[in-house]
Amino acid sequence: MSQTEFACGRFRLALDRPLVMGIVNVTPDSFSDGGRHASTAAAVAHARRLIEEGADILDIGGESTRPGAAFVPEQEEIDRVLPVLEALLGDGVPLSIDTRKPAVMAAALAVGVDLVNDIAALEGDGALALLAGHSAGVCLMHKQGEPQTMQAAPVYSDVVAEVSGYLLERHAHACLAGITAERILLDPGFGFGKNFEHNRELFRALPEMLAQLPAPLLVGVSRKRMLGDITGRAVDARMPASVAAALLAALAGVAVIRVHDVSETVDALQVLAALQCRPSSIR
Repeated sequence: MSQTEFACGRFRLALDRPLVMGIVNVTPDSFSDGGRHASTAAAVAHARRLIEEGADILDIGGESTRPGAAFVPEQEEIDRVLPVLEALLGDGVPLSIDTRKPAVMAAALAVGVDLVNDIAALEGDGALALLAGHSAGVCLMHKQGEPQTMQAAPVYSDVVAEVSGYLLERHAHACLAGITAERILLDPGFGFGKNFEHNRELFRALPEMLAQLPAPLLVGVSRKRMLGDITGRAVDARMPASVAAALLAALAGVAVIRVHDVSETVDALQVLAALQCRPSSIR
């Protein structure tokens, strides 16, 4: 994928380095930090800390989509996220709304959100037409099943081919609806209806997927179970593993890395950029 810029609402983001998307969960039950930033004041303060730490984008969500998470009614989700979005509009970074509900997307777009990050890849009724009428960027993610049951027994015959095929299809639908290609990111959806082997196979195939897919990739594995499966660490002890995965994603060519630990990830990416070894031409 050779795209050099991502059109994201009020912003055009250069893709000459991996962008860091900081996570702001305005929820009581997210898997990693549920409840810590559930109030508007706490969420805004946390978001501003992430900006100071170097976040390029803020991803603000009002519904947990962890495995087994409860469904949140539209109005409740809107009430959680809109005051946060409104408070941060003047802080100088692109704002993303993490939602699968067209009504929540519409409310966020009305106040000026820059990116819609949708785990349902704009399959909701009216979502494609809604986004076609705005300048916001979109992130289309693959998932198998729904958050309540998606990890029960995920099955694929070829996970890389199936995920890539789905993302190609949703990209085509988005473009046909009038969403320009420069506004689209694609996300393989690590942990969304995938077991450890599926996740590992997908991660190892990132360079292959980037060569085949028509849009830049967003990857989010921060603190996820797949890292716990590797390290044996609990959620709150997975920062080093998350940073290692972020570096591997960057080396694969991923455009956006969605993380909880912004400062540590930014520092690691700066070191990688400064000191990365180049293949020797000496034979």
